[in-house]
Amino acid sequence: MTDSLDTPEPDVKSNSNSMEVVERPVASEEDGLEHLQIEVRRARENRRLDRYLSVRLGADTSRTALQRYIREGNVTVNNLIVKPSYIIRTGDVIDMMLPGVKPREIPAEDIPLDIVYEDADLIAIDKQANLIVHPARGNWTGTLVNALAHYFKTNWRDIKELPTSGQAFRPGIVHRLDRDTTGILLVAKSELALWRLGWQFEHRKIQKTYIAICHGLFKLDEDIIDSPIGKHPKIREKYAVHRLTGKPYPSTTKSAVTRYKVLQRIRPAGPSNASFTLVELYPKTGRTHQLRVHTSWIGHPIVGDKMYGGGPIYRSQLEGHADRAEGPLITRQALHARTIEFTHPRTNKPMKLQAPWPDDFTQTLEVLQTFGR
Repeated sequence: MTDSLDTPEPDVKSNSNSMEVVERPVASEEDGLEHLQIEVRRARENRRLDRYLSVRLGADTSRTALQRYIREGNVTVNNLIVKPSYIIRTGDVIDMMLPGVKPREIPAEDIPLDIVYEDADLIAIDKQANLIVHPARGNWTGTLVNALAHYFKTNWRDIKELPTSGQAFRPGIVHRLDRDTTGILLVAKSELALWRLGWQFEHRKIQKTYIAICHGLFKLDEDIIDSPIGKHPKIREKYAVHRLTGKPYPSTTKSAVTRYKVLQRIRPAGPSNASFTLVELYPKTGRTHQLRVHTSWIGHPIVGDKMYGGGPIYRSQLEGHADRAEGPLITRQALHARTIEFTHPRTNKPMKLQAPWPDDFTQTLEVLQTFGR
């Protein structure tokens, strides 16, 4: 392991069970998750992984939840997914995301919401960038759900009244957008809406259209990307394309299908040799990070998506100064959920809602087009 200059000093711990470990926090690029590496310098004989982590995490995490957490690949030992019953050995390196301690309530926070549509059954939000959808480990505040709690509180309603699918910190949530993905998001306000919208998502009856600015020039005007996605083999925050029968993580792989259509190819003139493509993306499945992984897989990562190979755009780069980073155009991932089409859960009428293109998106395109040819 290599520690950066900003990495805190390792925390060496010993306990009554004769286990000595070194803990190192690792910077995480995704949604503020607390990423921890544990080096076992002296292991207790016949010490199971799940039992050790159960003591490490405390009473806030049940043994059953912890075992599922390990099986899903959120905990690895020496970069390998193992069973909860794995026996820890001296020299092992345990890599994990800390679940964190849940607060008892969802605090209401005055975070601006752009409401596109609302009735008694659902609310549609045009989500801004840098906003996580719901509280989770590492991010218990500052989320869309915290903003909804404030919105409902000011309208004489408690967010606890929103239906859940057994997860108290996801009231009304039927689907998600990544932290820096902007655009249309549905929230259920009634049990009927939660159930019927959930059914539509599960059976792929809901159609979503995204727009993205990608690096490079797409060769085909339209195509379908049919490539399964699973956990990244080494980086816990990431996902990657895997073969359904491939190794080493076939158990975490799920089918994923995305259709795309090219809207515009942009070839900047002048000293810069950079090129970009504006595309519409139509996900047929809803895997985590699917659009970001698929565009990267075909060699055209989304602009600004550092996790999957995309870089930000600076005016200085378009002017041919590759060694400078001046005049930022867009630094977050250039991905926007433009429209969503579904059947209203109560009236059964077809609905189509859309979110206008965000300002940083349109401004970036305008600048690229001035340099384009």
